[in-house]
Amino acid sequence: MFTNYDVIVVGAGHAGCEAAASAAKMGSKVLLVTMNMQTIAQMSCNPAMGGIAKGQIVREIDALGGYSGIVSDESMIQFRMLNRSKGPAMWSPRSQNDRMLFSQKWREMLENTPNLDFYQDMVNGLIVESDKCVGVVTGLGHKIYAKAVVLTNGTFLNGKIHIGEKNFGGGRVAEKAATGITEQLVSLGFESDRLKTGTPPRIDGRSLDYSKMEEQKGDDEIVGFSFLNSKKIRPSQQRSCWITYTNSEVHDLLKTGFDRSPMFTGKIEGIGPRYCPSIEDKINRFAERERHQLFVEPEGWNTVEIYVNGFSTSLPEEVQYEALRKVAGFESAKFFRPGYAIEYDYFPPTQLKHTLETKLINNLFFAGQINGTTGYEEAACQGLVAGINAHQKSKKLEPFILKRSEAYIGVLVDDLINKGTQEPYRMFTSRAEFRTLLRQDNADLRLTELSYNIGLATEERIQKVNQKKEGLEIIKNYLDEISIEPQEINEYLEEIGSSPLQQKQKAKQILLRPDLSLKSMIEYSPKLSESIEAYPSDVLEQAEIQVKYEVYIEKEKELVDKMGKLEDLVIPENFSYDKLTSLSAEARQKFNRIKPRTLGQASRISGVNPSDVQILMVYMGR
Repeated sequence: MFTNYDVIVVGAGHAGCEAAASAAKMGSKVLLVTMNMQTIAQMSCNPAMGGIAKGQIVREIDALGGYSGIVSDESMIQFRMLNRSKGPAMWSPRSQNDRMLFSQKWREMLENTPNLDFYQDMVNGLIVESDKCVGVVTGLGHKIYAKAVVLTNGTFLNGKIHIGEKNFGGGRVAEKAATGITEQLVSLGFESDRLKTGTPPRIDGRSLDYSKMEEQKGDDEIVGFSFLNSKKIRPSQQRSCWITYTNSEVHDLLKTGFDRSPMFTGKIEGIGPRYCPSIEDKINRFAERERHQLFVEPEGWNTVEIYVNGFSTSLPEEVQYEALRKVAGFESAKFFRPGYAIEYDYFPPTQLKHTLETKLINNLFFAGQINGTTGYEEAACQGLVAGINAHQKSKKLEPFILKRSEAYIGVLVDDLINKGTQEPYRMFTSRAEFRTLLRQDNADLRLTELSYNIGLATEERIQKVNQKKEGLEIIKNYLDEISIEPQEINEYLEEIGSSPLQQKQKAKQILLRPDLSLKSMIEYSPKLSESIEAYPSDVLEQAEIQVKYEVYIEKEKELVDKMGKLEDLVIPENFSYDKLTSLSAEARQKFNRIKPRTLGQASRISGVNPSDVQILMVYMGR
């Protein structure tokens, strides 16, 4: 019934979809096994992609040839570029999406990917021979063999749902949990633990009074995520989101259910996400705050269902209902379903290599929430990395590893395997020490060539990148060469409160003024207009960023070069740390457990001091 596969991907959430697509596009014969073919790439929580740092990840996935950016663009109902008031390193794209259309588009993309087969069944065991994973066993008793297996189980591993004092098994509401895999992995020597996440109630939008809320419209320009020409809505078509707030009456009502809250009664053992806490956790931790912001988000084009972002809860249903009806605009709210918390198994990611292959079992890869992360974007990028490396391993090719200086994806993987996580890991711009280089606007310039060289990014993508590079050099040369006369631009400079020119000046020098944009200069200068106006807006924006932030970019590149010297110092595979008695006990213990690949990686392990790294360097003859 089943042929032998190169790669089997278990689970069809965001991680599983990217893993299956990448391995198949690179030429592996792939089987995607899911418990339910109708919930492929389901947006289990909020109907949105991107946001602070997460938007950078989606653009990186797209630049590498993944599908998340295209699917997000083609299913969006609203787009916003966050943090525009700050520097470009902080700009983060975010889309509000049609939940059902998102899933539909993903399935269409997968079904149109050659080399990719599907099968609906539960995987409840792995086939392991001589410390090597060679296949899976399904609930229907099938043994399916492969050269590599990628586990992307999401919240399904021994998942348990909590609503007040009620709890029951499940990976999502109305979907059963997956059993068997955790127990087998633990028996093989893996360490596992529990985490918790949650979701808010879903509301009938027809029962809300939007006149009592603040409207949040989309941007006038829709940039989107994909560097390809994906289909996007027009700005005038966007659906609005809305903002409202809790109040002291809401908080008092919620507190009446605290004695029945599984979070406070100890029924939930797993640690929840620090940066996306439940409403009861917010009230408990931030008792001094009189209100908390709620984002009222439509679930799609053709549905009245509303997602109440900021009101994640596992309190009893009646408490949720009574409290939410005290929120402005929600006085007559009708529930589609209550919020709930879910606990699930994960495996501390220090048990992985940079490729996301496990250290204990060869050819076995983990991606997504099984590694302790939270968020669609974090899961999807891990799926992409695991899928690429499962293909590379099955074909006996070189591993694909992104450095911290190359991508937010590199930061995420490096953080996970070196530091681990005891709470759901979420990406932030502050986690990246080279964020001036890792902007959302240049993800294609950073990553597409790397992906093209391993056979994932298409010819179309690399051609677009090469055209962009050529355009950038031409524009920057023009800005270096063209001089602008005072009479061309002084009227505009006075309008914006900038000092007028006393004599002609190079365009590049004028552009360095913080309150000036290249687009405005083109409008006022016939010379610039004639030379560069025809170039695409993304190329013009890129040129402006590179000119304005040239000094900062060069400083960061110098820092990358310095740090890179440690990355080039490879630690021998079987290096004996126990003989280094001068190492601190904690460093020796962590080096033995994590087995760093380079001195750079060793230096980033939490608990390791600079002196420990220097000792290593001495013993390695450096």
